[in-house]
Amino acid sequence: EPGAQKGKTEKVVHPYSRKAAYLAREELRLKRKERHKNDKATRLSNIGEKLMWFQEQLDPLKTNYTKKDACDIIERYLQRFDAELEQIELLNGIKGRQGRLHGAREAVIKQTIERERAQFEGVGFEIPDIMNAKHLKMFREWTGDLKKLPNIKLRKVSNKGLDTKSDEQEKDEEKDEEDKDALEEESQEGEEENLDNEQEDMLLMSD
Repeated sequence: EPGAQKGKTEKVVHPYSRKAAYLAREELRLKRKERHKNDKATRLSNIGEKLMWFQEQLDPLKTNYTKKDACDIIERYLQRFDAELEQIELLNGIKGRQGRLHGAREAVIKQTIERERAQFEGVGFEIPDIMNAKHLKMFREWTGDLKKLPNIKLRKVSNKGLDTKSDEQEKDEEKDEEDKDALEEESQEGEEENLDNEQEDMLLMSD
């Protein structure tokens, strides 16, 4: 009918138009962003799990840890899959079974341990800095909140030269670390003070 209201027809985007290319690019960008967000969340969750494991190992009566103590805890961490690997071995040892069970899982575990062991025996394996009293206190107080992860100080610990170091050398190294921390804090406070002074100067100038 001539008097009837015309229904709004949706404009179809031409597949080869610039708008179609833009929409395709936008969709790709959003997918990439989502994937990146998920990867980051997984990474944070994995770090969180690792740190929670280390927190559970802490002795509530211990106020300071030596490098040897830290290495002993890392050694236990590297053996965390032993029971699971034994279970897989048992399952695969049953007679008459065709092919290996849980082969992919076993491969992932072995690769992980190999990588971690290489770090521990080389550049160092990253753990919460339990060898520094101040950082240890902060780590003990952590509730597992992933947003607070940046507050936890980490340090790389290697088992290189462990047997040759005396307790005195370890204490000296620890003292150096704490001195370094104090200096960093002082310089940070100095920078903040300078910024405040600069802002005051600018305010005075503007007046």
